[in-house]
Amino acid sequence: MGYFINVITFLRIFFAILIFIFLVIENHYLISLILFFLAGISDYFDGFLARKYNSVSDIGEILDPIADKILIVFLLFGLAVNLSSYLIAFLGSIILSREIWVSALRDYNARKNNSGATKVIFIAKIKTSIQMLTIFIYLLGLTIPNMLLIIFGDIFLIISAFITLYTGYLYTYETFKSKE
Repeated sequence: MGYFINVITFLRIFFAILIFIFLVIENHYLISLILFFLAGISDYFDGFLARKYNSVSDIGEILDPIADKILIVFLLFGLAVNLSSYLIAFLGSIILSREIWVSALRDYNARKNNSGATKVIFIAKIKTSIQMLTIFIYLLGLTIPNMLLIIFGDIFLIISAFITLYTGYLYTYETFKSKE
């Protein structure tokens, strides 16, 4: 069962690449929205199945958030290209930079035997959910087409970037706070 669950996670990465291609080609918004929906369902099901069948693995715990990050990065950059949006490109770069920073902190903490400092916190799960909601809003706005939804997407992306930076700050603080 563990193998099947990891295949579901890898599908999310594959969907990210496909959606990026469809966004760059343009006018394939409905396909992009459907693939994004399937990617979201795969995120739910790989975790659900891992817990249900007690098949939680170290590789799965590492792969799942990486697949989420790959999905978010590919879609933000695909949306930035499609919409010719400097805002999406800039905030997408900030989000990507935070992810790289937190990965470096996790590596540092693993070396210092302080992995608890960068253990996933609840607000980081909210961050990912808001990022996914933001992307959904953009894709829906392109699919129906409704430019008001694109503006809402921009607003949610700004909120998402602030939460992303805040969680990066929390992980940084926990990593470097003085030990008493």
